[in-house]
Amino acid sequence: MLPAETFANQTVVITGGGTGLGKAMALELTEQGANIVIASRKKEHLDPVVEQIRSCGGHAVGVPMDVRQSKDARRTLEIAIEAFGGVDHLINNAAGNFICPAEKLSDNGWRAICGIILDGTFYMSRTFGEYWIGSQKKGTITNIVTTGAFTSGPGTVHNASAKAGVIAMTRTLAVEWGQYGIRVNAIAPGPIEGTEAGERLWSTPEAKRRVEKSLPMGQLGKSEDISHAVCYLMSPYSGFINGECLVVDGGRWLNNVRYDQ
Repeated sequence: MLPAETFANQTVVITGGGTGLGKAMALELTEQGANIVIASRKKEHLDPVVEQIRSCGGHAVGVPMDVRQSKDARRTLEIAIEAFGGVDHLINNAAGNFICPAEKLSDNGWRAICGIILDGTFYMSRTFGEYWIGSQKKGTITNIVTTGAFTSGPGTVHNASAKAGVIAMTRTLAVEWGQYGIRVNAIAPGPIEGTEAGERLWSTPEAKRRVEKSLPMGQLGKSEDISHAVCYLMSPYSGFINGECLVVDGGRWLNNVRYDQ
């Protein structure tokens, strides 16, 4: 999609980068020459991806961390700087979700999802934004959200509310930090084949069929559809795009066919 080595000598930090979309982004950016820092709560998710990147000649480190802890955000930045001399891009991809009717959602369930998505995105963004501003260095932040933040869907009030907050955060930080050369954007993926979130949201063949029916293009998206969009928003080719939420869902959110019909 982009010229080879678009991200050569640049370092990208990806939260939730050990599986699914995060892993796809890491591999795509490796092909574009980037150094990769993968952050995840589970070390067993980190090691295989780091090894895969290194085996094809790339450069990567894994950082076991919890985005809900601001001290972990600072430690991730310190490890990235120690490993590669600096950081150029942050992708806030860590998330959580489960289906639960709002009236049955517990306090702990609400806080768990909002903690990962909303608190975690802010802690990481604040840490890296402060670093870039203090070092007079430009950077980009790309937040992975969901179309559910501006549409509707039963059983996801916790995830949708947190992601809506991230969209507001994206736009606010874009305005506040644009003066420093820091661009902040978001991507709202549609239903993507082969992700953990997808397996939870359409756990049966019939549920998957209903999702496919809701897509004007008649098929689920692929992980590379999202990683390509991320690379574009991070690249110089989108240098005047700031505060945008790019929807990558094949037109699903515009369609009147409901997911659960």
